Amino acid sequence: MKKRIHLFALYSSICICLSISYVQAQVFIDMESGVVFTGYNDVRIPGTGGSLFSLKSDLNANPTAFVRFRAGYTMNSRHTVSILYAPLTVKSDGSSEKQIDFEGLSFPANTSLNANYTFNSYRITYRYDLVKSEKYEVGLGFTAKIRDAGIALESQDLAASKTNVGFVPIINFRVVWKINENIGLLLEGDALGARQGRAEDVLLAGTYNLSDHFKLRAGYRILEGGADGSEVYNFAFFNFASAGLLYTF
Repeated sequence: MKKRIHLFALYSSICICLSISYVQAQVFIDMESGVVFTGYNDVRIPGTGGSLFSLKSDLNANPTAFVRFRAGYTMNSRHTVSILYAPLTVKSDGSSEKQIDFEGLSFPANTSLNANYTFNSYRITYRYDLVKSEKYEVGLGFTAKIRDAGIALESQDLAASKTNVGFVPIINFRVVWKINENIGLLLEGDALGARQGRAEDVLLAGTYNLSDHFKLRAGYRILEGGADGSEVYNFAFFNFASAGLLYTF
């Protein structure tokens, strides 16, 4: 079922891009990588009846490398359509001083535990640049996001996991300050809050134009959010030290 959803999202995004390819457009490919650190990651599964525990405080969350890939079109200098693949898996280990009731199993206190936290994103974004000048660019748009999430906990004797695939609509934004011909400041992301939960994925970075086709950036990204439901309670915050390379055809 997950694979069908992922393939459908990818197929839809390709169709969107192909359907607008006759319009004058710039094609771009963007890759980002670096290290991610856990700020907090609180879990209770099920949301009613499980034990509330932290994958950062009760266990030790390990820093890990990450990669993100984006490709898209910018049409008539103001309309941008893109697709993003952003996988993320963070591992935790250690032992808790309290018993943890997780997904129908009870993990005794002071038991050696390993946990995997997965939060993969597949996104299609449309953005329109409201401001386009020599010094500034300001864009606003919409992101359709498919999240493929999972939390697994295991000891030597027990293992349990919970997975979830869902659709999340998010507001997209982008602000660029061109300090001079080569150096700039970029603020961009997807963010939205509602009664059921919230999601924020925001980057603040310095940029440098290597040439007409290549642009480097380095900065700080946050990924935060979660939901409080009967099946799953989870709120997490991640810090990313990131570097990226943008190639425009």
